[in-house]
Amino acid sequence: MKNIAVLVSGRGSNLQAIMDAIDRGEINGRIVAVVSNRKDAYALERARQRNIPAIFIDHRRKARKDFEEEIIQALKPYSPDLIVLAGFMRILTPHFVSAYRGRIMNIHPALLPSFPGTHAQKDALEWGVKVTGCTVHFVDEVTDHGPIIIQRAVEVMENDTVETLAARILEQEHKAFPEAVKLFCEDRLVIEGRRVRILPPKE
Repeated sequence: MKNIAVLVSGRGSNLQAIMDAIDRGEINGRIVAVVSNRKDAYALERARQRNIPAIFIDHRRKARKDFEEEIIQALKPYSPDLIVLAGFMRILTPHFVSAYRGRIMNIHPALLPSFPGTHAQKDALEWGVKVTGCTVHFVDEVTDHGPIIIQRAVEVMENDTVETLAARILEQEHKAFPEAVKLFCEDRLVIEGRRVRILPPKE
């Protein structure tokens, strides 16, 4: 069983989706800690409700590397096999990436490499694309750049707003992220350069 640590900054709906998948027996893993850079993040309350260690580490007035080292040290007792970024609104430096290389997973609300950054849904609407979606990928030293694990497409409607489009993308995130975590916990993901090969289920 894999140990999963989740980094969050907000309400934690993707955290909830992963916890629910674990409860259903779909993921051979357990969440050993939830860390947030925001004390009032509702994701921490979700963790507390399940007796999962909920850790607040303030990023303010700290160098990014020092902040990340605090996270690394806080997670050491839990020996995480996988780090999941579920709405963690801090850009990670090479210091953190190197500590967990090939073991950090993020989700982005667009079909990467299109529309990286923090305004993906707005950018998709302004560009006039007919299809967007979400991408689960491994994290490397470049933001929204690492090898792609899973993508799910979402049709853009004529009357979409940023809010309605974001809501439909989030529905797909709640399916794609647990699926990617499931594959990792089954040792079925192999990184080959920019590609992620998904191995067949073990017999």
